[in-house]
Amino acid sequence: MPQFTPELVEKARMGDEAALACIIARMMPAIRYSAAGAIGPGMELEDAVQEGIIGLFGALKSYDENRGASFETYASSCILNAQLAAKRAASRKKHLPLNSSVPLEENTPAPGPEELAIANERYAGWMHRMETGLSVLEREVLGLYLQGLSYQAIGARLGRSPKSVENALGRARTKLRQAEP
Repeated sequence: MPQFTPELVEKARMGDEAALACIIARMMPAIRYSAAGAIGPGMELEDAVQEGIIGLFGALKSYDENRGASFETYASSCILNAQLAAKRAASRKKHLPLNSSVPLEENTPAPGPEELAIANERYAGWMHRMETGLSVLEREVLGLYLQGLSYQAIGARLGRSPKSVENALGRARTKLRQAEP
């Protein structure tokens, strides 16, 4: 495979598809190698590879041969940075519901009356266990926590310290685990 000459890089930068294909083909092993390290919640291998290719395009756009680094070195750095930035973005808490969700099968039938009745009984059982097994503070803290509030926000709303909120939530979890049928 040809080396990354300034002419090849410039041709790819100007839109020469053959030069661009040559650069992508040459960099693909590096893209795939660094993509393996970027896999995580919300970031699959193919997503990381795509982010690496985007990083390669960014390297083509911003490369300056007068700065002393070879194109291959500069592009490898851009690829890795793009993949790691995408991994960090995918692992943020705001993506937690998406990352932890389970896809529904397209042919999943709607639950029948028996399944709905069983689910309603389970729900009623959990609500009863929460009403009888948890203190008022533990129920309030659990309810606010399930709404997505932080310990600090819950504490401010209830006039408690974040540590007492954490302790109440811990007690609630313990009691609910012990009450599981």
